[in-house]
This record gives sequence, C-alpha cells and structure tokens, in this order.
Amino acid sequence: MDGLGCIPGRENHHALILNLYGHQLVAHVTKEPLTPQHSIYPRHFGLIFTQERDWQDLLERAQQQQLPFREETKNRFVGSPLEHRTFFLEDPFYNLMEFKYYRHPEAIFGGYEHTQIGDRT
Repeated sequence: MDGLGCIPGRENHHALILNLYGHQLVAHVTKEPLTPQHSIYPRHFGLIFTQERDWQDLLERAQQQQLPFREETKNRFVGSPLEHRTFFLEDPFYNLMEFKYYRHPEAIFGGYEHTQIGDRT
C-alpha cells in the first residue's frame, strides 16, 4: 500500500480495496499456495497513465521504495504509433503489474491495423 502510495478504501477479512490514481485495485486474501510465473506472459494487468508526469512520479516512487521490478523501464515500439514507456512490478503474491504511458493516446484502444502487443508480435 505504502510502496505505490495507494489510499485504502473498504476492507474486510477477505479483501481490501485500494485507490491508485483513481483506479480501484482489489487485494484478496488467499490460503492457497502461490507460485511465480516464469515470464510476464500469460498473466499480468496493465494500468495506463494519460499524463507522462504521473507515470514518471510512480516510477520514481517505486524506485525510491525499492519495490521489486519484474521488468525494468523500457521504451517499446519507438517511432511507431504504438510507442510507449513501460515498467513491471511484482507484488508479494506474484501478481505482475505493468504501468504504461503511450506517446499517442489513440494507440491505447485504437490502432487496429497494428497487431503488436507486448514483446510478442
């Protein structure tokens, strides 16, 4: 919670709702054994920032808090309409979280003529 600067919301003994930049993250308690996955595929979730400064602030906070980066910051698809900045964190339960900022906002849900998603083509 403190690592990313989330604001706690409703909670019970099964779950906690967190506010991260106006997005609702729900953390569930489980007794099942959890294991890390080998790569970022097939499971991760992504949060998109519409303001580059917000993305940069979260990146700097994660670095200052020494949070576990699964993948360091990188620029993907540089020079293309899909260009974006990204980094991945891994929480204590092995959930992978990707944080992105797209240079061209229309690429977030548009750009149907492009088939690239992540590092796979």
